[in-house]
Amino acid sequence: MIGAFADLLERLAFTPQRLRKLDHLKRHFATQPDPERGLALAALTGDLGLRAVTPSLLRGLASDRLDPELFAISYDFVGDLAETIALAWPDAVPAQEVALSDLVAELRDTPKVRLPELIASRLDALGPSQRYAYLKLATGGLRVGVSARLARQAVADFGGLDLAEVEELWHGLEQPYTALFAWAEGGAKPVSAARAPFRPVMLSTAIDLEGVQTLDPADFAAEWKWDGIRVQAVSDQGTRRLYSRTGDDISGAFPDLLAALEFDGVIDGELLVRRGDAVAPFNELQTRLGRKSPSAKMQASHPATLRAYDLLLWGGHDLRGEGFAARRAALERAVAGLDPMRVDLSPLLRFATWDDLAALRADPPEAVIEGVMLKHRASPYLGGRIKGHWFKWKRDPMRVDAVLLYAQRGHGKRSGYYSDFTFGVWDRDALVPVGKAYFGFTDAELKELDRFVRSNTVERFGPVRAVAPKMVVEVAFEGLNRSPRHKSGVAMRFPRIARIRNDKTAAEADTLETLRKLLPD
Repeated sequence: MIGAFADLLERLAFTPQRLRKLDHLKRHFATQPDPERGLALAALTGDLGLRAVTPSLLRGLASDRLDPELFAISYDFVGDLAETIALAWPDAVPAQEVALSDLVAELRDTPKVRLPELIASRLDALGPSQRYAYLKLATGGLRVGVSARLARQAVADFGGLDLAEVEELWHGLEQPYTALFAWAEGGAKPVSAARAPFRPVMLSTAIDLEGVQTLDPADFAAEWKWDGIRVQAVSDQGTRRLYSRTGDDISGAFPDLLAALEFDGVIDGELLVRRGDAVAPFNELQTRLGRKSPSAKMQASHPATLRAYDLLLWGGHDLRGEGFAARRAALERAVAGLDPMRVDLSPLLRFATWDDLAALRADPPEAVIEGVMLKHRASPYLGGRIKGHWFKWKRDPMRVDAVLLYAQRGHGKRSGYYSDFTFGVWDRDALVPVGKAYFGFTDAELKELDRFVRSNTVERFGPVRAVAPKMVVEVAFEGLNRSPRHKSGVAMRFPRIARIRNDKTAAEADTLETLRKLLPD
């Protein structure tokens, strides 16, 4: 029922602890019948497949029913469109309970032209928390701190199942997952009908110089950490798939790479845009990630390649139980028979001591390299983040001192705070925006930033506030690329506010020229 789903979302949104989130999910699965619990699971994993209701449609509904000035003020304060509408929508009739399955069927089957009328009538019949859940369901914007993997973990825990088995079956299951829940409650294990299924990927843990010095370098192999996205390339009896690390099927965006997967097996690696031997910056790969059907021109100008670094299955043989050294030898043989312009091998680094590796890490051959990966030579391929096997030793982030220029309210638990910040550096005698950040700061720093915004607002642009250029923040970021789309000409990779620099004045902030010197050659 929508009431139970609304209660689940509220509990998840206001529960920061992972184990308690799992408890909420397991309780929901135990108390809700099929297909309600399966639809809730599909919504949380992003597999519901509804046609997303657009923000413009919701704004149109709000303009018909709500005072525009009151709505604008409320939206500015709340910071979330669905939550604002859910709270401000007038109560037309006593709240009614509706099956989640009925709401999903309506949203899926109603013609687009009739959606506004349908949604308005449902909002009239629901209470505030139910309206919020309904709108989140309709927009697909569930931001309650639950990843698809955590939701699948909850199903596994609920039924005492192995998460790796659940994930291997996942792409062969159909929502509302009645067969999955039957298995979790003691029934037969579903038979996956999926060709080229996803297998759980092995993840690394972060480490620093102090940490690596507790390890024996002879036990580990090392390779570069490439600035692309982790993918799993699967070819199974003519069916080819490309998955992200979380199991999302991204095959449609990369038909050029898919065509080169002429093998029977599963390769783990990094998706890159590569021209010859040169790896392009991440922002060039990013231009392809959101395209479901890239043009021939885009494929030619941004050629997708796979840099392979592990082998899970090959020729019908499961290699995951073997050590890394054995899998690596098999990978080298496998890649040797593939198109080198589309699939190549991530090279191993030569080092005898950690000081040797630290020197390589400090001066990598390409600017797109983020650091080094360490892999225990005897390690089997284990799904999930298993400590002691794989480590990532990232390069120290780049840092600049910048001036806060604009701020906007956050969403969810941060809706009462200004937590999304735009910052800039000096270009001669003017400040130019160079990036945005909404994390990195502590809770105490968030409150300090919020107080500053409220006390130093000089202009408003809808939900955005321009602030007096007084506060300096230290911004850390993982890389810098040229970008004609930005006025400054640069784009930061993963910027975050590392600390507030109350010891500096705005005049002491860095310059655009300082940033340009950090650009790769």
